[in-house]
Amino acid sequence: MRPSTSSSSRTCSATACPPRRATHRRRTTAPRFPHITVYDQIEAQHKLVTEEFGIEKIQLVTGWSMGAGQTFQWAVSHPEMVERIAPFCGSPRTSAHNKVFLEGVKAALTADAVFNGGWYDENKWPTTGLRALARVYAGWGFSQAFYWEKEYEKLGYTSLEDFLIGFWEGFFLDGRDPNNLLAMLWTWQNGDVGLTPGFGGDTEAALGSIRATTLDMPAEKDLYFPPEDEAWAVSHIPGAELRVIPGIWGHFAGGGSSPEDTAFIDTGIRELLAKPGGLA
Repeated sequence: MRPSTSSSSRTCSATACPPRRATHRRRTTAPRFPHITVYDQIEAQHKLVTEEFGIEKIQLVTGWSMGAGQTFQWAVSHPEMVERIAPFCGSPRTSAHNKVFLEGVKAALTADAVFNGGWYDENKWPTTGLRALARVYAGWGFSQAFYWEKEYEKLGYTSLEDFLIGFWEGFFLDGRDPNNLLAMLWTWQNGDVGLTPGFGGDTEAALGSIRATTLDMPAEKDLYFPPEDEAWAVSHIPGAELRVIPGIWGHFAGGGSSPEDTAFIDTGIRELLAKPGGLA
């Protein structure tokens, strides 16, 4: 099982990249969408896995970014089911610094007058706010060294501006409902396995309850989830291993676009699967 938040992107011009919109969105209820926690997400997945598919044991849960947060949550919520976990470029608890970044993202989107507190028109989305959000993200998703070395040219972009428009603006102007983005942002900001029922907010105790054989793979220059944060998490998980993904791709080391980083992650997962599971 590999929960993830991976998304496709498309090339846009500086002036035209209209979002593809869902045709049945209920505008009258969108801003009132309930808050969903990572715990809620895993309970829904657990219901699907057990009741629909009849699965009693999971050999491996892995995921990138928010998917990594779900990976940790699986091991805390259902320790009796999960043999191994391999979270990469993510964390079991969203740090204060990460929350500050997300506040900037949220402010960029909601400052667009068209956003209108979430009550934007079905046929007129806050694209100015989405473009601003994308440019805030651009300074965080990849490392300083990634930009210094102009690694974006390896992705086919001819200039920094081309990358900002084609990759980053295209990333967020691909049909994502702004209210849905904010709902996911809230989930990210409030990620913490310590909030799992029974732990009373004690993240260290929650991590200590994990029985799964654990390989945590942060990226060396990830600005969201730095290795230092994951070293702290691993120190509270019995028998866990920390293996840092080297290189300059930052958070997007886990995104599948860097062959070297992908190979590093794949090797880690293969080696983890060769080890006994935590329930053995």
